[in-house]
Amino acid sequence: MVRPELRICRDAEELAGRAAEIIAAAARNSIAERGRFTLVLSGGSTPQKTYSLLGTGDIGTAIDWRSTFLFLGDERFVSVDDPASNFGMARRSLIDHVAVPPSNVFPMPTDGPDAADGARRYGETIGRFFHVATDSLPPPCFDLVQLGLGDDGHTASLFPGNPSLSVTDRWVTASPPGRLPPSLDRITMTFPILNRARLVLFLVTGEKKAAIVREILEGQPAVEKYPAAGIRLTEGKVTWLLDEAAARLLTSRA
Repeated sequence: MVRPELRICRDAEELAGRAAEIIAAAARNSIAERGRFTLVLSGGSTPQKTYSLLGTGDIGTAIDWRSTFLFLGDERFVSVDDPASNFGMARRSLIDHVAVPPSNVFPMPTDGPDAADGARRYGETIGRFFHVATDSLPPPCFDLVQLGLGDDGHTASLFPGNPSLSVTDRWVTASPPGRLPPSLDRITMTFPILNRARLVLFLVTGEKKAAIVREILEGQPAVEKYPAAGIRLTEGKVTWLLDEAAARLLTSRA
């Protein structure tokens, strides 16, 4: 298993800027090496600040959006216009402000009968994009997967104790609500495809996350307790970006 890289920022503002720079650098490298950049977005307030910075196109965060393809790591089963929609947030803060072709954007489908249908359809979308059989193993590799950390230790929509944690034969699955609000069914990428990424970038802020961060990075917690501990890449790179509040209980910052 690859040892995570740890970067500590002064506050959430500095973290958002650092994240934008890392994403832009990954985009430049991926496009230079493979002709395109596949980016998996996450929801939440912390990435929203990063998306806003990427949307400005300033030096250091400029991206060739025509060669960039946007996916979602998880989604709440609501319409894209609902305030709880991860895609809606990404659209308002980033997608509407950059020249990414609509055909390069792949929201998770929430217009069907249930989250299970949306998960099945999104797996098929990923398979068509990468020209591989849906749910084949090993999964395809995304260039960068952006993740967060919930107050209960979840990441994407992989919640403590939920059946989604044990899914190994699908890239995308439905997930029932976790303990934290909002209480909504979800669609989420699973560990097999998340752990195939070339780079996983965790963005974590706030004092409430400090104890969980310490246990994940310095202990060996069960995935059933803290699902974020299940991000264990064998070939790619994992970077944790923390603000000082989230990093305050770490005994080592190396």
